[in-house]
Amino acid sequence: MLEKQTLSPDFWDDNRRAQEVLRRISELKDTLTTYNKLLNDAVDLRNLLDLASEEDDEALFAEAVLELEGLNQEFEELELSILFTGDNDRNNAIVSLHAGAGGTDAQDWAEMLMRMYMRWAENNMDGQELWDLVPGEEAGIKSATILIKGRHAYGKMKAEHGVHRLVRVSPFDSSGRRHTSFAQVSVMPELPDEVDIQINSDDIRIDTYRSSGAGGQHVNKTDSAVRITHLPTGIVVQCQNDRSQRSNKLTAMKLLRARLFDFRSREHEENIKKLKGEQKEIAWGNQIRSYVLNPFSLVKDHRTGIEAGNVEAVLGGEINQFIIGYLQQK
Repeated sequence: MLEKQTLSPDFWDDNRRAQEVLRRISELKDTLTTYNKLLNDAVDLRNLLDLASEEDDEALFAEAVLELEGLNQEFEELELSILFTGDNDRNNAIVSLHAGAGGTDAQDWAEMLMRMYMRWAENNMDGQELWDLVPGEEAGIKSATILIKGRHAYGKMKAEHGVHRLVRVSPFDSSGRRHTSFAQVSVMPELPDEVDIQINSDDIRIDTYRSSGAGGQHVNKTDSAVRITHLPTGIVVQCQNDRSQRSNKLTAMKLLRARLFDFRSREHEENIKKLKGEQKEIAWGNQIRSYVLNPFSLVKDHRTGIEAGNVEAVLGGEINQFIIGYLQQK
């Protein structure tokens, strides 16, 4: 009779490492396949341009130009994918927004940023989920948490981590004065199931309450929203997006795992004053990017120096130039 064997923790560690190596090999093969395809497409396009020039065919030339634009975009995507070297860059991204200094204007600004990221996700990723939203008293939001889904979502969105500054004529000031507002964007990777983050049930407190946001009569009449407090670290997460309390609890636990992973990852890299993930005061002097609507129109990233004059387009989700610039600099 065979004896029952107990697998050691080393076995599971080795197995996880093996799975990671296989996943990385698969990604490198995909990159090489894409690279070779783009090279072949470039050769075909060059032949097409030569033919259009020889035949003096304007219609064929216009077709080639359209193909060139598409090919250029594909090359940029490939270049971007090569820049992802972090362990969690391929994961989904958990994006949290918090209004800072500026009162109602700051809460409105936080909502503008939330819309910007959701539109970017719609156009560039596989979509997004709104996990939590706390509305402001008069307008905007106090905070929100979004899950952005897609390959390298975290690798891209980590470029947005930091304080964002808005300068504009306030729509909430009857005197029409110019105001400066701030909002904090925090980005963490959604963790795969194989990442081991132990959470002791005795270390957490779970509270339920009625949803404060929109969602229909059922949401507002039942205690479906969930808040979880991790007592040893003081980390608090909440979710109120779903009508099901169980679903909100599962989502909140995902968020807590991500926050604890982020907390512990930074613990050995930073001193005790920076344990909350490089959270700086959401005010003057700490911004990574400024969005100016008055007296001129300009978006400037203070880390890379990249500027854009079409502020409305940026707020509409066109932020790839800032993401690529940040990754190239890093």
